Amino acid sequence: MAIASAGLSTAVAEPLRIDGSLEGRFSDNVELSSSNETSDLETRATIGIGYRTDPGRCIADLSSRFGYGYWLDDTYDPEVYSNMTFLGDCEINDNLSWELTDYLRDVTQDTRAGDTPENRTRKNIFRTGPVLSFRPTSVDELVFRASYEQTDYSEPVEPDSERYIASAAWNHLFSPTLTAGLFAEADRAELDTVGEDVDRDTLTATFSKQWVATRLSGSLGVSQLESRRPNSESENDGIVGNLRLEREINPTTLLTLAANRELTDQTSDLDIRIGSFVFNLEQTEPVEVTAFRATLDKGFSDGSSIGLTGYGSQTDYLLSDLTDYRSGVNASYRRPVTEFMGFNAGLGYDFYDYGGETDSNDHVLDLRVGLDYQLSRKLTANGSIGHERRESETASREYDENWILLGLSYQFR
Repeated sequence: MAIASAGLSTAVAEPLRIDGSLEGRFSDNVELSSSNETSDLETRATIGIGYRTDPGRCIADLSSRFGYGYWLDDTYDPEVYSNMTFLGDCEINDNLSWELTDYLRDVTQDTRAGDTPENRTRKNIFRTGPVLSFRPTSVDELVFRASYEQTDYSEPVEPDSERYIASAAWNHLFSPTLTAGLFAEADRAELDTVGEDVDRDTLTATFSKQWVATRLSGSLGVSQLESRRPNSESENDGIVGNLRLEREINPTTLLTLAANRELTDQTSDLDIRIGSFVFNLEQTEPVEVTAFRATLDKGFSDGSSIGLTGYGSQTDYLLSDLTDYRSGVNASYRRPVTEFMGFNAGLGYDFYDYGGETDSNDHVLDLRVGLDYQLSRKLTANGSIGHERRESETASREYDENWILLGLSYQFR
């Protein structure tokens, strides 16, 4: 359930990577409006920085991309774009280490509206704390964690939080390929904006199994969540767990399946861990989330590749008895045209069902094609065109958008 830096100790070092890009994107409906469509051109400059240290006493893994966008006709104010993942772990002695993680993302505020600058906020999740681990026997491991976590949104109307988390895990090695155990966690969160306290206690059984080409892991247990507001109090419990399967079908094909069921709130890291899941931040209350995601990545001998993703989620708002459903499929394709030119295309379909509303169903179709050309070893030019259409039983949510993008990217090192 928690953010962890597991796996960092086996990471292979990478040199410092710095790249930059300059793009111009013209849209004939930049506000994604159902009427009075507005055209505008956004010029965006971005820089990406990545770094991974050698395995050692202190290790770190950084992946980040920051951008600045400016609209020619001032449809929106200049916009800063942020995406960063930092994982750090420092070994104090053989049994004690200190973890630090930071996740920064631009996220949607209201899933009922389009993805525009007015409907985005910046979410930052910072966590740090000690990890104590030791082996009472050669096949048993005990791990204790204590963490402080802070979640901040750039928009003041969203619920920031402070969170204190304590967990204990026991893992038993039944065979070289099978591990199972127990996991217990106590999570205490204070949501600043809405004056709410959320307490969550979780107990699960965990397992991990590995074959030659398949890795399977997961957990199953129970969770109890108590929410306290100035004028109300509620308590909910339920079955929770997760399952992850990675299958190397052949050397060029990888299948990944992931499923989660969780009691949580909008300031947690669930939307970071499940990339296809989106919180509706207009509903600031505890939620029960069931989500799954499946991806298939396939490479071909001619250098082309295809990626397929399917996902679905159900979000139950525990204080209002509302339920939101979301599902979709996305496909991407890339093929080299010449030694220096590549073709890429993508198709996406999303379905939304907003439970509790009379007019609740939305369908979103997204289509895009593009070319990129390597001008030199470090400089690449790219261009793409796309169309997005949203159909809804609520007329004000419908829109059509056509866009074209031209850009340059440079690999500094």
